[in-house]
Amino acid sequence: MKKIVVLSGAGISAESGIKTFRDSNGLWENHSIEEVASPEGFLRNPQKVLDFYNLRRKQLKEVTPNEAHYILAALQQDFDIHIITQNVDDLHERAGSQKVLHLHGELKKVRPVNNENKIIPWEEDLNWGDQDEEGTQLRPHIVWFGEMVPEMDKAINITSMANILLIVGTSLQVYPAASLMHYIPEYCQVFVIDPHLDEHLTSANNFFKTSATKGMKLFRDIIISER
Repeated sequence: MKKIVVLSGAGISAESGIKTFRDSNGLWENHSIEEVASPEGFLRNPQKVLDFYNLRRKQLKEVTPNEAHYILAALQQDFDIHIITQNVDDLHERAGSQKVLHLHGELKKVRPVNNENKIIPWEEDLNWGDQDEEGTQLRPHIVWFGEMVPEMDKAINITSMANILLIVGTSLQVYPAASLMHYIPEYCQVFVIDPHLDEHLTSANNFFKTSATKGMKLFRDIIISER
């Protein structure tokens, strides 16, 4: 069974109504990235940061997976699909995908400020003063700018065994995630779905300058026909 590794970004969730980091003027929901997605921002105003992610968590309850998510999940019947996502939502899982690695953390999880390995499921608001059983303040389980990416080694290992790499909905501007495509084997086919990326990344036949949903339909048809 061919192994397809999917590197997904905000573009695949945008069609479900989740805004991307840089929708307008470099802002995320009218906040600078430094305000709400950095350790320094959390130190300056922790409740502001917590409120921001509370709103993201609330929004996640109001959106559903789109067709691109469901196509990926359906392809599991014929291929070994591994999704490495930069997204912090759970739309891949809700669509039925079983092998999903979150590089940048997850909205529905929190952790103590002093222990990145103690991960706790969390569905509701998180506020300053919320602590674990040992009395340590909790923070979102999100990899902020300037922090290490704990799952990177695992992502490299997965990517290094790919028969097919699919890049969908990511600008490839955020490192180290963007470096993953450099770890694929020589024999690996590369497909790209994104309306904005440069076409030098792969052959013209494998590059779809479309929305995630339209591109996923084209990708599905090609790989099913080549089985």
